[in-house]
Amino acid sequence: MTVESLFPRLEALLPQVQKPIQYVGGELNSVSKDWDSVSVRWALMYPDAYEVGLPNQGVQILYEVLNERDHILAERTYSVWPDMEKVMRDNGIPQFTLDGHRPVRAFDVFGLSFSTELGYTNMLTALDLAGIPLYAVDRTDEDPIVLAGGHAAFNPEPIADFIDAAVLGDGEEIVLAISDVIREWKDEGRPGGRDEVLMRLAASGGVYIPKFFTVEYLTDGRIKRVAPNRTGVPWRTAKHTVMDLDAWPYPKKPLVPLAETVHERYSVEIFRGCTRGCRFCQAGMITRPVRERSITTIGDMVENGLKQSGFEEVGLLSLSSADHSEIGEVAKGLGDRYEGSNVSLSLPSTRVDAFNITLANEFSRNGRRSGLTFAPEGGSDRMRKVINKMVTEEDLIRTVAAAYSHGWRQVKLYFMCGLPTETDEDVLAIADLAKKVIATGREVSGRRDIRCTVSIGGFVPKPHTPFQWASQLGAEETDARLSKLAAAIRSDRNYAKAIGFRYHDGKPGIIEGLLSRGDRRVGRVIEQVWRDGGRFDGWSEHFSFDRWVEATEKALAGEPVDLAWYTTREREYAEVLPWDHLDSGLDRDWLWEDWQDSLEEDGAIEVEDCRWTPCFDCGVCPQMGTEIQIGPTGKKLLPLSVV
Repeated sequence: MTVESLFPRLEALLPQVQKPIQYVGGELNSVSKDWDSVSVRWALMYPDAYEVGLPNQGVQILYEVLNERDHILAERTYSVWPDMEKVMRDNGIPQFTLDGHRPVRAFDVFGLSFSTELGYTNMLTALDLAGIPLYAVDRTDEDPIVLAGGHAAFNPEPIADFIDAAVLGDGEEIVLAISDVIREWKDEGRPGGRDEVLMRLAASGGVYIPKFFTVEYLTDGRIKRVAPNRTGVPWRTAKHTVMDLDAWPYPKKPLVPLAETVHERYSVEIFRGCTRGCRFCQAGMITRPVRERSITTIGDMVENGLKQSGFEEVGLLSLSSADHSEIGEVAKGLGDRYEGSNVSLSLPSTRVDAFNITLANEFSRNGRRSGLTFAPEGGSDRMRKVINKMVTEEDLIRTVAAAYSHGWRQVKLYFMCGLPTETDEDVLAIADLAKKVIATGREVSGRRDIRCTVSIGGFVPKPHTPFQWASQLGAEETDARLSKLAAAIRSDRNYAKAIGFRYHDGKPGIIEGLLSRGDRRVGRVIEQVWRDGGRFDGWSEHFSFDRWVEATEKALAGEPVDLAWYTTREREYAEVLPWDHLDSGLDRDWLWEDWQDSLEEDGAIEVEDCRWTPCFDCGVCPQMGTEIQIGPTGKKLLPLSVV
C-alpha cells in the first residue's frame, strides 16, 4: 500500500522549533521515488543532528548506491533535536524521512551508520519515535529490520538487544546483497516471517544477527563463550571489503544542504584503509588493506562532483591522504585544472613524515592558505614508539620549519593523553615540543606572530586493535595530567600567548570506553541513560557524566561488573572479548604480539608500513582474500578543459 507523506501534518508545526529548515528535505541531488514502484525500501540514518549527519560520506554513498537500482528506494532520516522530539510526541508525529516524509516504521530496513558509540542513545529515541519496539525480540513482521553499520558496529554487542542485524566493513556491495535477499523473500510471500529472512541473512556469513547467538558468563563477570543458538548460523561473521574503488565512484551527486552543516565541500575518498600500524587506531586496523583510487578516477570524480553540486571546496579524504602513491601528481593535476578559479583543494589528513612544501603549495595555489594540522599523538619519542607512530621530534621540527619558512603562520598539533605506559613526563613533553615549534617558527620566519594550537583527546582502547586489552586511564587521572600540562604551557611567558591549548576532560572518554568495549549487559546502561533523558551524548552541552555513572550503578546492580571493570581494567590474553566472534580479518595472536611489542622494557618494537615492506602476517589479506592495491599507475591528470 502507498505510504502517505506526513508533511501536511508536520508543516504547520515547524514554526514551533529551532532551525525548521533541517526537517524540510528537498536538497539538491536528493531522490524521491514512487513508493509502489519498488520492492525493497530502506530508511538510512546517521544518528546525529542534520548538520552533522547530512555531510556523512558513508550514508551519502549508500543512499546513492541503493537509489540507482530501479527496485530499491532509499530515504534519509536524522536525529531530531529535543524541541522537535517534544513537538512530535505531543502531536503524534512518528520518526520520518526527509525525502518523502514517510514514517520510518513503514520501511523494510532501518539502517543506522555509527561512527561513534555516543550515538547509541539517539538510536533509541528514533526507534521509540518511530513506534518500533526497542527490543528486537518484541518486533513483528510489521517492523523494519534494524541494521547497524559503520566503525562502531565492529563491536555491536552493547546494542545487541536493540538491533536485528549488523554488518562489518564496506557497505556498497552488502546493502545490495541484503536487498536481494529481502526482495526474494517478499516475492515468495514472506515465508517463515521475520525469523526466516533474518536466518537467510545470517546463513550468508556476512550479516550478524545477535539474537541467533547466546552469551554465557563466568561467575567473575568475564564471558565464558559466545555461540550460535540455532543450526545453520556460522560461528563467525566476516567483514566486507570492496576491492575495486574505481568501480564505486560515489557519491556522484553529492547532497547540497539547505541548512548550515559541519562540512560544506565535495569529498572524494582517494584511498581506503591504512597500514601504518598505529596501535591505538581502530580505523586503520579494521579498514585494511590499503586500496587506492586511480588518479584518473579521482580527477573525474572531482570534476563531476563540482558540476553536480556547485561546491567550491574539494576535500581529498582518507586516513592519511598524503600517503597516496600519486598524491603529488593528483595535487598538481587538480591545481592545474582549477588554477584561477574559485575552487579550493584541501587535504584534511596529513602525516608529519608525508608532508612536503611542494604538496602544500599545490593545495593553496588559489590563494587560500589555511593552517596546517599534524597528529604526532604522543608527546615524547618513547611514547610515539609505544603507539607505533614512527615520527620523531626531529621529523616534526623539520616539517614545521619548512611550513613556517614558506609563509604559514599557524600549525595545529593533535595529541592523546592516557596512552599505555604513559607517565606525567611523556605528557609534559608536549609542552616542550610546542615551545620548540614556536621557537623554530620564529627563527625561520623572522616573525613573532607564529601560532601553534595543541589539541588533546583522551585515549580510548578500541576493539580489533593491539590496545584492545589495555587499561584506560581514569577520568580524574586524565584531568590531573592535563592540568599539569596546561600549567607547563602557561608558565613560560615567552611562549604562553603563542600556544593555544584545547582539551576535553576525561569523563566523555570513560563513557566511550564503556561503550566501545562493552558486552550485552551494557545495553541496560544505554537504555537507562536514555530513559533518564540522555540524548546527543556526543555533544558536550548535552552529555552528562553523572547520568551515565548513576545509570551504570543502577543497571548493573547485582552483576560482578561495574564501570571500572569495563574501562580501567587490563584484559588477559585468555579472556573472551565480546567481539571475538566478529571477524575483522586481523589475527588475534598477531594483535596480542603487537600489544606485547609495545610494552617491551628495552623500548617498544616498531612495525613498518607493510605497503613498502614484506608482509607482517596481520592476517587480513590471506583471510579475507584481499590484497594491497597501490600505484603508481604512471598516468597524469591533465586539465580536461580550461576553467
